[in-house]
Amino acid sequence: MLSKELTDKYQLVVGLEVHAQLATSSKLFAEDAIGFGADPNTQVSVISLGHPGTLPKLNMRAVEFAVRMGLACECRINRYSSFDRKNYFYPDLPKGYQITQDKEPICLAGMVPILLDDGSELEVRLNRIHLEEDAGKLIHAPQKEASWVDFNRAGTALIEIVTEPCLRSSEEAVTFLNEVRKLVMYLGICDGSMEEGSLRCDANVSVRLRGTETLGKKVEVKNMNSFRNLGRAIDYEYERQVGLLEAGTAIISETRTFDADGGYTSSMRTKEELNDYRYFPDPDLPPVLLTDEWIGSVSAQLPALPNALYRKFRETYGLPRYDAALLTESKEMALFFDALCSKTRHYKAASNWMMGPMKSHANETGTTFADFPLNVEVIAQLIELVEEGQVSFSVAAQKIYPELILNPIVTPLEIAQRLNLIQESDSSYLIPLAEEVLLENPDKVKEFKSGKKGLLGLFMGELMKKSGGKADPKVASRIFSELLAN
Repeated sequence: MLSKELTDKYQLVVGLEVHAQLATSSKLFAEDAIGFGADPNTQVSVISLGHPGTLPKLNMRAVEFAVRMGLACECRINRYSSFDRKNYFYPDLPKGYQITQDKEPICLAGMVPILLDDGSELEVRLNRIHLEEDAGKLIHAPQKEASWVDFNRAGTALIEIVTEPCLRSSEEAVTFLNEVRKLVMYLGICDGSMEEGSLRCDANVSVRLRGTETLGKKVEVKNMNSFRNLGRAIDYEYERQVGLLEAGTAIISETRTFDADGGYTSSMRTKEELNDYRYFPDPDLPPVLLTDEWIGSVSAQLPALPNALYRKFRETYGLPRYDAALLTESKEMALFFDALCSKTRHYKAASNWMMGPMKSHANETGTTFADFPLNVEVIAQLIELVEEGQVSFSVAAQKIYPELILNPIVTPLEIAQRLNLIQESDSSYLIPLAEEVLLENPDKVKEFKSGKKGLLGLFMGELMKKSGGKADPKVASRIFSELLAN
């Protein structure tokens, strides 16, 4: 852990490169099927393997997905974009080059707004979003000097979301990656699985003296497969680079890998310069020409996005930050809540039900809110029962709700009536019972009046026994307050 003196002296600078594997049914330039978990080298073809004489053909569905992301990030969509060959030699690259976009990417600039833990907002500036094909996968044999290559992933369509070097903490970087993950999942262009490699992230990390504008030597950190590891890797690099500068040692621009078990980065290779890749236009692929009409049609089909829904939940429904953030974590949950709020005006109560019993049920059963067994009308009726004081929340959650899950065509009121759960709120019924409780506990009454206000709970408990648990707590509490005031 760096001292405050050193953190005040050196500023962390981070830029991220996020690779999102697009949810197309085939690869970027070939008709090969794609799918996680297939047997090695079974989802390949002469095109994806780069055999001589084969020609790539662009998957326009991938272009559409890239434009969706660009529009969601307020990018400038290029009407003219092109593909280039990025040349390098690595065992998992069957062609000896990668088809990507260098000079003329499909999306430029843009930004992604993020909300930090302290409540502040930050607009993370983007440099570009471009299309490219994925490489294969190297599988290293444990305890052996051997590796195998699986080319199933080679040629899979990716978008790379590249930020400007505008992030200043690991928290900002992790929050940004989480927001990107939400965006691609809301847009339906990527499943967002970091465990399966559908979403991957490289971090470009440097440090500089605070108050200076010149960027320090950039180190690229790869192999981060979780939000936690991204934050750990950035924090480690910050401390490592500061330590080197304090020791008078020059920082080498290199590519490093993160060891999740040890919590440290280690050198892989020196960082290539752009001219090392010998970029040149791909001669087999024509430029991509997009019309305003086509872009407009893609824009018209965009769903509600997480940031817009978050603001709606805060401003229209009056939810706390925590509630709004949690409810927008998934598209299905956010849309379910929004639909629920069209059926009830008890927005905070709806949020409590969503984040409590309903989310617990979804987690336990492995379902999502897209296929939740109860519709919004039924949940709204259940909320209304509680808010009108006909049943308590605990009774609704523990007795009525489980019955609804088993029999969703029955109304909450019908279940409450069948199980004799309707609360008694009639004062003419509850006042005599409350008077009995006080007469049976004269000593406790004296203690209450002398200042032991916690005894109200005892009185309430006794009343609940006499009423068979059906007394409305709010009404009962008011009655006791009035009786004990005399």
